[in-house]
Amino acid sequence: MNHPSRCRGLYAITDARLIPDERLASTVEQAILGGARLIQYRDKSTDPVRRLTQARTLNQLCRRHGVPLIVNDDVELAAQAGAAGVHIGQDDPAFAHARTRLGGDALIGVSCYDRLDLALAAADAGADYLAFGAFFPSPTKPAEIRAPIELLRAARAALRVPVVAIGGITPDNAPLLLEAGADALAVVSGVFGQPDIQAAARRYAALFV
Repeated sequence: MNHPSRCRGLYAITDARLIPDERLASTVEQAILGGARLIQYRDKSTDPVRRLTQARTLNQLCRRHGVPLIVNDDVELAAQAGAAGVHIGQDDPAFAHARTRLGGDALIGVSCYDRLDLALAAADAGADYLAFGAFFPSPTKPAEIRAPIELLRAARAALRVPVVAIGGITPDNAPLLLEAGADALAVVSGVFGQPDIQAAARRYAALFV
């Protein structure tokens, strides 16, 4: 539990609307080659066979590169794919279930939106990282709750667990979040919606050098 060294840098999140199925692995590999330090497989489709196949393929790829694969919202899929961990949200099964199913070494992240109280409770439960946002308007989730940058400062002061910022993050506005205490930047379209995936990832990764 609590893996601070594994929760720093560019955290690239997949989106089926941006990445064709047949190019998923090669696209994610470009993000890793550009410097992504964590990958999250996020797919809201209802085809369990497709999702398991994709998650297993990405997990093999991520292991080759020494990068953790986190599965979004699905503890069972994370377990079946052998992923490094899972990211759970407010409406997901209890954190305790995820820890029991995936084990003590799993990376378990929790969405805390704009609420420090949720983060404090998740940290007490043993979360490995806590995600806040959206900090900026997001093309992926336009109606997402907005979080103030001051929240990152408060979280950094109150928590000893790595803090992840998400939501409309670009290489231009990212320094504001890093200065406020973010350990990692979770990015969807800023990486996977760009014409050159590796170059886009490199721009974010350079902020952590």
